[in-house]
Amino acid sequence: MTDGERDRLVAEMTLEEKLGLVRGHADPAGRATGALPGVERLGVPPLRLVDGPMGVRDGRATAFPATLALGASWDPALARRVGAALGAEARAKGHHVVLGPGLNVIRVPTCGRNFEYPSEDPRLTAAVAAASVAGIRSAGAAATAKHFVANNQERQRDGVSVVVDERTLRELYLPGFRAAVAAGAEAVMTAYNRVRGRWMSEHTELVEGVLREEWGFDGCVVSDWWGTHDTRAAVEGGLDLEMPGVSPLELYAPRSHLLRALVGLRPSERAGIDPPVLWRAYDALVGDEGQPDLYPAAYFGDRLRRAVASGAVAEAAVDRKVERVLGLYDALGLLDGAGKPSGGSAGESPTVDADAHHDLAREAAVRGTVLLDNDGLLPLSGAESLAVVGPNADAAKVGGGGSSAVTPARTVSPLAALRERASGFTFERGVARVAEPSLFDPPWAGTVRRLRGATTDADPDAAVAAAADADVAVVVVQDGATEGEDRDSLALPGDQDALVAAVAAANDRTVVVCRSSGPVRMPWLDDVAAVVATWYPGQADGAALADVLYGADPGGRLPVTFGRRFADYPVAGDRRYPGVDGHVHYDEGVFVGYRGFDRDGVDPLFPFGHGRSYAAFACGDASATPDGDGWRLDVPVANDADRAGREVVQVYVSPPDGPVERPARTLGGFASVELAAGERERVSVSVPRRAFARYDSREGWTVDPGEYDLLVARSSRDVRERMSVTAE
Repeated sequence: MTDGERDRLVAEMTLEEKLGLVRGHADPAGRATGALPGVERLGVPPLRLVDGPMGVRDGRATAFPATLALGASWDPALARRVGAALGAEARAKGHHVVLGPGLNVIRVPTCGRNFEYPSEDPRLTAAVAAASVAGIRSAGAAATAKHFVANNQERQRDGVSVVVDERTLRELYLPGFRAAVAAGAEAVMTAYNRVRGRWMSEHTELVEGVLREEWGFDGCVVSDWWGTHDTRAAVEGGLDLEMPGVSPLELYAPRSHLLRALVGLRPSERAGIDPPVLWRAYDALVGDEGQPDLYPAAYFGDRLRRAVASGAVAEAAVDRKVERVLGLYDALGLLDGAGKPSGGSAGESPTVDADAHHDLAREAAVRGTVLLDNDGLLPLSGAESLAVVGPNADAAKVGGGGSSAVTPARTVSPLAALRERASGFTFERGVARVAEPSLFDPPWAGTVRRLRGATTDADPDAAVAAAADADVAVVVVQDGATEGEDRDSLALPGDQDALVAAVAAANDRTVVVCRSSGPVRMPWLDDVAAVVATWYPGQADGAALADVLYGADPGGRLPVTFGRRFADYPVAGDRRYPGVDGHVHYDEGVFVGYRGFDRDGVDPLFPFGHGRSYAAFACGDASATPDGDGWRLDVPVANDADRAGREVVQVYVSPPDGPVERPARTLGGFASVELAAGERERVSVSVPRRAFARYDSREGWTVDPGEYDLLVARSSRDVRERMSVTAE
């Protein structure tokens, strides 16, 4: 449909029909996260939006590994395949828009939502984001890049104002979104937080200025759920679609007779009646510091209607938003018959191969697994007896809590998978189960979890005895992260650290499997034989773990820096995190993650990009060739082992001295390659001109002339070759 045809379609709509397309509604079936009713009279069909960063949140679906695990694969092609599978499942369930990928840069190591994001590095983040978007779109679904922008903590996310300079914003926090837009993302979701004092749902400078004018984004800008605060400001700030546009009770009422009855008692906004005490009490009961004000909703409903009637908002401004929403429809092929009551066919939904998607989830989990340390114990031969220990080892770690949570189509636990592979087997929980918190927990959920934990079959002495009797002890530990709150610290929750220490003292052939949402402390590191980081591996958790422990090469490299303590990170200090008086100051500037560790001379526990292999890789003499506006490095890589393995060739850019302080090195490019035993291959890595540039608030992107070092490395701290190139 042409722009002119969309204009004519909008001209035929009444104001009420237009308002129905700029705010969300409850899905009559109670399945979609949000829905638009369409305009039946004009052949515009309903539109369904669904949560989906790691799987479709509607009934049972494939639970893919966390986005952080995809970042750990350092393989955009893999991220694209997962995105395509996710998009296919969304369409098969009748949904049109996937509310993902999440692509905020990991700034705070304890952020409760880090598992939804790819990396602390903007270039790796951008690569995974672009690939995920392309994959979702290839399946006929629309992709939503979120959360725009600087949503880097869950604590106080609903009100904190980010104080950040333009250079830092441009170099760290915007590149992922720019890449997603370039890859064709049809929608961008605004964050809950404020930036420089303005709500992101109202941020004219960043939404209208950067997103639309600079990047040319003509798609739909949608609010996060209940993330709108002012009708006129949101209209002028560039928001197109308010979600969900209804109160929580209205949104969830289709699923409950009781809620439907309660909704009927709610006073109408149109009548101008404030919510009664009962509803305010409800909000106070379910809300917390990470939860937005859930009532009232519909700033683009009755409030927008009144604003248009009074002249405070021109109807032409509403028309422009409807046109963008219709652009989303059009991108999905839903307007082929628009203008006619019989139009608006959604087309054929793809068929989902559940077995193939499970296999893909398993492959992605293996590829995202990082072998942090290994004294030669791994891989196992299969002849060993195992003692599997861990509070939650009998359950797959599907994901974290919140809107990304998925009900898996099937699960494979570490306990089940390892039992099938070991020559002998015992299992002991050791300590009480680790809680699986969720944004959607009722106020009493914590008490219930504590009571359940107190009545488990946890016995640390039995765990130690089992470990002492086995050839190998496998201790499965985990954290518990969720949208809406941050982790308290880098320490594993409960008594898991003590459990690992006790097991390691009983058996010096102990493997620790760490299922986490990001970095964790490891006070027992020197006492164990191997450590494997699997993040949140999804429904194929146990199968992927068994693959790795018994010989599948772990393809992952760290997408985040593992510090020894929180104080090691550049964001340490109340002013930088969690903020003071409602403001969080990004005083560290561009020195986030490994960049800050390098600047401060802090030795990390494990550096960014680190990961071991069962194979043995060697790099030959690399060469650099001008390539467009950047450089192409050709790196000879040889696998000198007697087994296949996967290597990630990383290239970092080290700038010359210049007018402003810059990181000692930043990731410029990378390539993942799988080599058979004895195989050699020349691996090409592109380093674009932007990797040499810094952002200047007056001059824009600027390359300081001089000699730049290109570092061929296996991590940010493990440089194998250095060469110089001249940039002008």
